[in-house]
Amino acid sequence: MDAKRFAALAAAYGGDLRRWPEAERMAGTIFAASEAGEAILKHAGTLDARLDSYRVDAPGKALHGSIQQAAGRHLIQRRRQRFWWLGLGLAGIGLAGAVAGLALVTVVTPEVQPDHYVLDANVTAFGDTGPDRDTIEEDL
Repeated sequence: MDAKRFAALAAAYGGDLRRWPEAERMAGTIFAASEAGEAILKHAGTLDARLDSYRVDAPGKALHGSIQQAAGRHLIQRRRQRFWWLGLGLAGIGLAGAVAGLALVTVVTPEVQPDHYVLDANVTAFGDTGPDRDTIEEDL
């Protein structure tokens, strides 16, 4: 094992050879007996000690409260967005219904009749229903 490989393993796994991969331990133990190996392990051990001594304090109540407030605001915002999307969807459905109704009336409505055609109570948007019953009886 050379110094470069030993330094890379020490940087990755630390100064304690028990943490190293088993396949590298034997060669690492032999190289650690050299002067360069001792220096590299000392440097890695110092870094290990600093990392082991680092502690993170538990979050305070203020942080906990601010996270809950932010989550509450986020939920309210999501509910408002959902409400507006629902309203937009209902408006779209209403518009689609109006367009479909207009298309239906346009297709079903008869063409414009000539001017000499007299409109009476029997004429509807769907066409003439025929003569009145009274008119039929008079003709008979």
